[in-house]
Amino acid sequence: MTTINETPTEAPESLQFWWEAGITWDHYLGDEIEEHIDLWTGIYRRTVTPDWALGEVERIGRDWKLIVIAEDWCGDASNLAPIFARLVEDSPRIELRIVKRDDHPQLMDLYLTNGSRSIPIVVIMDEAFRPVGRWGPRPAELQEFVIREKRAGDRPASEIYKDTRRWYARDSGETTLREVLAVMADVA
Repeated sequence: MTTINETPTEAPESLQFWWEAGITWDHYLGDEIEEHIDLWTGIYRRTVTPDWALGEVERIGRDWKLIVIAEDWCGDASNLAPIFARLVEDSPRIELRIVKRDDHPQLMDLYLTNGSRSIPIVVIMDEAFRPVGRWGPRPAELQEFVIREKRAGDRPASEIYKDTRRWYARDSGETTLREVLAVMADVA
């Protein structure tokens, strides 16, 4: 499994091109989501950035740019992108762009997970658009669960997805924030 902070060696020195090709959260939510809009907006409305996460951003003490590679049809993206959007809204130290995976396969192919175009992927960049870390496509605990269940082959994907949604609802983004902020702290 790809580690959450592994940056591919073939990544370009700067991702400014993809940053500029990216979409702001407001534009993405308002104009780009065609599938599951109620799910996306509902999760976004319920998402609150915990004080500890904002404190950790300040403790790390750097400015960051995040590219989130996502698609509107992806259940994991609908659960996770709103968490990043709220974090960015609440912290002036972080900026965000959404890059649609299917429109930018060249970027996606730099950040494969076990050879797969799994999303969402968060590419963490410094102020000069240099990639310094990555995270995704799911929190490690949930990723292990999904891989284990799929390998076992005992349950239909729809049942696994229900368990995945329950996990996200129970966790409320806590694990995701801890993991992403840990990557930032490691590369600060």
